[in-house]
Formats: sequence, structure tokens, C-alpha cells
Amino acid sequence: MPSLDPATREALEARLRFYRELGLTDFYRRPVNIDASVPENPGAPSMARSWVGEHDSTLEKSPEATPIPPRKPIQSPPPVSPFIEQDRVSALRLIRDDIGDCTRCALHKGRNKLVFADGDPNARLMFVGEGPGADEDAQGLPFVGRAGQLLNNMIAAMGLRREQVYIANVVKCRPPQNRTPEPEEANTCSPFLFRQIDVVQPEVIVALGATAATYLLGQRQPLAGLRGRVHSFRGSKLIATYHPAFLLRDPRQKKEAWADLQIAMRELGLRPPTKSAP
Repeated sequence: MPSLDPATREALEARLRFYRELGLTDFYRRPVNIDASVPENPGAPSMARSWVGEHDSTLEKSPEATPIPPRKPIQSPPPVSPFIEQDRVSALRLIRDDIGDCTRCALHKGRNKLVFADGDPNARLMFVGEGPGADEDAQGLPFVGRAGQLLNNMIAAMGLRREQVYIANVVKCRPPQNRTPEPEEANTCSPFLFRQIDVVQPEVIVALGATAATYLLGQRQPLAGLRGRVHSFRGSKLIATYHPAFLLRDPRQKKEAWADLQIAMRELGLRPPTKSAP
């Protein structure tokens, strides 16, 4: 076999490092006719009623309004071993360290702060959104803008506090103009999300919006076809509902989202809090 020139060897080593960072370590060689030309790759309750009744239609962008790009299902990494409490914290820190100052896709070019996650590593309930917005990019935390305020109200309506759940996104860098992540971007970043899920091991995952549901379940399907039932995902029960940003644009759907959250509550054995007497 002819030797590789230095530039080709360096490019090949960089590509292998990229795949190893994603957890892909097994490679198989296909017989190649070295004389044949190889074409280039062209593109290597009262509380519930309070948030359900809120009306706000001034949000600049609705994730639900943008169609999800088609994608091929990706193979999930193998589940990790059970963690005790202190191991979960260190394991999540290791994932963050593995991500580093990420430049694996084009989203890093416009990033201010990488948004890893927020919440309790031992949470029974996990929320997964699409990606950071402007406020999240500025603070480095998920769901801290107006959509995040609505999510906090939704969590409170379930009888929980934000500190008791775990929150993450499909991509960890803000897409330009809050657009839907491209398949290459989501497929590059989602393996880290899968690792986070394996560490936290939540009983229930709520996918916020069609993008999150698509990349978690590995199938493209309208959100209407995924809502209202429980899916199995990596040892957890997954419920799909509307993204809070979409609910700000179309408050009429808040009652539908509350019905989805009630499914999650039933799976967790939760009851909505009652309003205390004056």
C-alpha cells in the first residue's frame, strides 16, 4: 500500500480523533481498488391554571414553527453503569471536560458561552430542549429567558422546583438567529446529551418540542403523533410536549401541554400542589 503524504495523514488523524471524541472507536476497512479514482465528498391546578392561562405572543421565534430537517437515526451509545450520588457529579463534570472549548461543528463560531446543563444530577425528571437562545448564550445556563420563566412555572405546577429537575438541550451552542439546528450539528452534539442521560438516569424525560423529540427518539414524526403517550428511551419514560417558546407564541396550546405534563406526573407519582387557604 502506498504511503500517505503528510497532509493526508494529518487530515486522517484529525478525523479519527473527531470520531473517538464521539465515542466511536471501532472501524472496519473496506477493500479498495487503489487504481480507481475516488470522488471527493462534497459535504464532508391553581398553579397550573396560572401558567396555562398566561398570554404572551411577542416572542421572536417559535421552535415549533420551523420544520425539522430530515435526518438518519443515529446509534445511541451503550448505557453506562449505575452511579452513586458523588459519582454522578464527577461523571457529568468529565463529560463537560470532554466537550471542552468545542469546535466540532460550525455553531461554535457565534458562541458566547457553551450551555451544558442545569439542575440536580440525581433528578427523577429531566427536560430536554432544542438549543440555547440569546439569554442562555449570555449566561451559560439553559432556559433562563422568557421561555425559561414559563418552564419554571410549568415545573412549579407539577409540584417541583427547578432545582429538583435536570435541564439540557440537544445542542449546547446557540444556532444563529435561533434557527433549528442542522442535522450535522445535532448529530455531532447529541452523543454528549445521551451520556448525560445515562449518568442522570431520570425516571421520566420530557422532550420540549419536535426537535428534541426527533433527535432523542431517532425518528422524524410530527409532534402531534408523539404527544399523549409514553415512549421508552434509554431506560427512561419519555413524554413529548410543546416547547415553552412555542407556548408563548400560541398560548391556546398551554392546556395541551399541561395534559402532557400530567402524564409525566402520573408516571412519577406526583400530585399538583393545592393552593393554601388564606
